[in-house]
Amino acid sequence: MASGTKIEAFLEMMAAERGASDNTLASYRRDLEDADVFMTAGGLGLADASAAGIRAYLADIAGRGFAPTTQARKLSSLRQFFKFLYAEGLRGDDPTGVLDSPKKGRPLPKTLSEEQMLALLDRAAEEARAASEGTPERLAAQRLSTLLEMLYASGLRVSELVTLPLRVALRDERFFAVRGKGGKERIVPLSAKARQAVAHWVRERARHPAFAESPWLFPAASASGHLPRQVFARELKGLAARAGISAAKISPHVLRHAFASHLLQNGADLRAVQQLLGHADISTTQIYTHVLEKRLQELVQKHHPLAD
Repeated sequence: MASGTKIEAFLEMMAAERGASDNTLASYRRDLEDADVFMTAGGLGLADASAAGIRAYLADIAGRGFAPTTQARKLSSLRQFFKFLYAEGLRGDDPTGVLDSPKKGRPLPKTLSEEQMLALLDRAAEEARAASEGTPERLAAQRLSTLLEMLYASGLRVSELVTLPLRVALRDERFFAVRGKGGKERIVPLSAKARQAVAHWVRERARHPAFAESPWLFPAASASGHLPRQVFARELKGLAARAGISAAKISPHVLRHAFASHLLQNGADLRAVQQLLGHADISTTQIYTHVLEKRLQELVQKHHPLAD
């Protein structure tokens, strides 16, 4: 059976037994046919390729400039193909079993500059002040302003933010406890500006009797009883557009990254940021080391006697 026929048999199996979508099947086809063209040029079709041949193919696509994520996907397609051949008795071994996946690397988190963050906060506060008291517009604007101030001041996960209990606001303290992933509790800060925004929100919230009995700081007419995070994300993108910031760059998680990045830029310790973010492992926080590296370079250039 030729390689092309075996590729067709593999795709039929993926469609019939695994319910693969048309897009998935098309992706498999492109990956396998590309590899088959390379292998055939070397004298053997894909179905008969050796581990060395597949390594040569992976080196070739790397040389063609494919991203590590794409290289990893192509290798995954090959693994599935050879696993199928072995299971069907069409081949006695799996040449991909001894191959390592290409290192994908970890992309740097999207974030905002301090200037963009301040523009976003100012726009939200301005819209809250401009709306008439007691109106739905004022309620929505003040809620959004308060959510932003709290998120940027604390670095909370959006799921943690929208599920905060009302008692957090009633205490009016500089720190409060939040239960994060795995049920672990941590202490997070709340700046004076954020506490002021919370006070404004609590007063506005009190004007709406429907929220009087709700235990949530940000109640809503939803199944959970609190503001859905998707609603916050949608409102945040709208605010960004009005503030002149690309909506594509904005999400609640981007604000969490901004909190961490700006802390580090201004001298915070990586371990302290780990605790504030609620990361169980310092390796998770180390996605921000590019911020530290830049700061250390600036420190050396500014203070070392032999620096230019």
